[in-house]
Amino acid sequence: MLKLFFVQTALLALSGTTFAYPSHMSLAGLTREQLDQIVPTLTFTPPPPPPAPLNDTSAKLVNDPAHPWQPLRAGDIRGVCPGLNTLASHGYLPRNGIVTPNQIIEAAQDGFNMDNTLARFLAYGTFLVDGNVVTNEMSIGSKSAATGPDPPAPAIVGGLDTHAVFEGDASMTRQDFFFGNNHDFNETLFDQFVEFSNRFGAGKYNLTVAGELRHQRIQQSIATNPNFTFVAPRYFTAFAESAFPVDFFIDGRDSNGQLEMDVARSFFQNSRFPDGFFRPNHSVTGEGSDVVFAAHPIEPGRNVGGVNNYVLDPTSADFTTPCLLYTNFVNETIVGLYPSPTGDLRTALNFYLNLFFEAFDNSEGSGCTQLFPYGQD
Repeated sequence: MLKLFFVQTALLALSGTTFAYPSHMSLAGLTREQLDQIVPTLTFTPPPPPPAPLNDTSAKLVNDPAHPWQPLRAGDIRGVCPGLNTLASHGYLPRNGIVTPNQIIEAAQDGFNMDNTLARFLAYGTFLVDGNVVTNEMSIGSKSAATGPDPPAPAIVGGLDTHAVFEGDASMTRQDFFFGNNHDFNETLFDQFVEFSNRFGAGKYNLTVAGELRHQRIQQSIATNPNFTFVAPRYFTAFAESAFPVDFFIDGRDSNGQLEMDVARSFFQNSRFPDGFFRPNHSVTGEGSDVVFAAHPIEPGRNVGGVNNYVLDPTSADFTTPCLLYTNFVNETIVGLYPSPTGDLRTALNFYLNLFFEAFDNSEGSGCTQLFPYGQD
């Protein structure tokens, strides 16, 4: 987040001369003075309603002639999510990586047969943190993928890289933020992914492997990262991240729940559907996180004062408190990023917080009470 702040500040300095503030760059975390400079130049127009659920949720070829894989062009943006990266590289999302929430929902359904409610929940949650809620745009990554790991400041764009929310520590294929590069594919970690698949899955990645590898990555972060944090919402997304390859990266004509290593690499490293790949043969609601968690249960917490001192955090939601997850996300994550919005920014935040609550409540069926941190328009 600190890196993003400095980039935003640099862009603001340029905005009055030769460089305008990018319309897809998040406004999260900016000062009151910065917001007063930017927001009046933007206009919030409520987007169309979100895409409806698919009528046909059968398996179908998704690496098809209408959606060929294409190599990255200079300026194309990719980030920490192999699913979104793949959808962009095949044209289900704009290939430049600049997207809207509705485009994410539609692409996740078309390309991965993701359940509509889950797609809306993830799209709106991600967008509230990493998108520009006024312009209705965001990038799916933290940088221009074709320019190398450290492009000049104007080439770095705010996107799906806000730490400890959807991106976070103990990733399966990305380093922890503490070590400096939390967005690029890490070959050493993928080698561990393969090793655990060989040890616990006879060479295939499955939910058994997922449970063991998730535990390993948590323990590694506890032992090496003095700033390791594992609280909501990252606590939830980490277990979902472990189950998603089984849910979405296995050909829909197969029902054995076993992911081949070459297929895994195709998604994680190359952002590419394998040749002839079929999406799942049913609408996927995100199954498997509970199985991954049950293998080695751990409560939310963080390292305090250095490595190997993992202290539980009773204020964080866990799997028994879904409404607290919603409360944590709204009152801590979003209000922390936007403490006192006004004008179009406040209107846009209220609009998307309402869409997020609708998706969350439909997903959990928990009857949580909707929160209005900025009042009701």
